[in-house]
Amino acid sequence: MTTKPNPINVLFLCTHNSARSILAEALLNAIGNDRFKAFSAGSSPRANQQPNPLGLQVLQGAGISIDGLHSKSWDVFAAPGAPQMDLIITVCDNAAGEVCPIWPGHPATAHWSYPDPSEGDATDAQKLEAFRKTLHAIKRRLDLFCSLPGEKLQAAVLQSSARQLANT
Repeated sequence: MTTKPNPINVLFLCTHNSARSILAEALLNAIGNDRFKAFSAGSSPRANQQPNPLGLQVLQGAGISIDGLHSKSWDVFAAPGAPQMDLIITVCDNAAGEVCPIWPGHPATAHWSYPDPSEGDATDAQKLEAFRKTLHAIKRRLDLFCSLPGEKLQAAVLQSSARQLANT
């Protein structure tokens, strides 16, 4: 009898945890085939922060579950008893430049930059299209990530593998 290996825990970080990190969490959980367990958080979510409704609309339109998605602070994942992360990926340039908490287990880190689809004075239709483009960009990179062979996902090389995907 073979035992199923534990999934690789991946935390996606953004400033408010309302758009890009939420998209990445939902998408990796949808396509990760139980090899990955995704989470998301923000460095400074606003009081009563919720996922952007346009992001949720795009996820639902792509057939991706939005169950359980909610905005939260990254402090949740630095607290005792939190799931231990194997990889932390910042998906916005602001969060990439911030001083992060000390993460239990010293996970690998990478930065995958995506423009904020909710930023600016665009119409809702234009922002919806920006969310679709962002979802597709994240999916392209996550498809590559999910296709990495097991040896590229070992703790010793995980950081290098994830950082190399930033250039794709």
